[in-house]
Amino acid sequence: MSKDASHQSDLETGQDPISELPGRVMALDVGDRRVGVAVSDPTGTLATPHTVIQRRSKAEDFATVARLAAELDVELVVVGLPLTLDGEIGPQARRVTRYTQALAETIDVPVEFHDERYSTVTADELLMESSRKRRVPIDAAAAAVILQDYLESQRNLRGNPQV
Repeated sequence: MSKDASHQSDLETGQDPISELPGRVMALDVGDRRVGVAVSDPTGTLATPHTVIQRRSKAEDFATVARLAAELDVELVVVGLPLTLDGEIGPQARRVTRYTQALAETIDVPVEFHDERYSTVTADELLMESSRKRRVPIDAAAAAVILQDYLESQRNLRGNPQV
């Protein structure tokens, strides 16, 4: 069965594919000039910074995301939604929402949002602590923070908190 067919049946049954079958998840931290990319391990447990996409055009960005999703056998793409500090949708969140809606129409993988407040600050702090700041781009590290938070929230929803 193709990914499209299995996703379609999940939509029809109302079942969440991520809670039933662990798989690789990719996260995007969409900025005005760059898109940070992170991926999980195949079990959907650990997030790792992967790469940074230099934004050119939506078509080129989406083609790169689709290529990465296929190469990495991704089951889901999570996009960080930059809500304001009080949880509102501001101008940047509206831009990311439009970008993500267009992306979702062009790739064969389900796409969903995850609150990304503080992800860049957290990523910067983690990089400083690990002394890897020069080797890991902040955009990819922020995507990894978004993804790890998403993975942990999914585990908690399924009743499997991290031990």
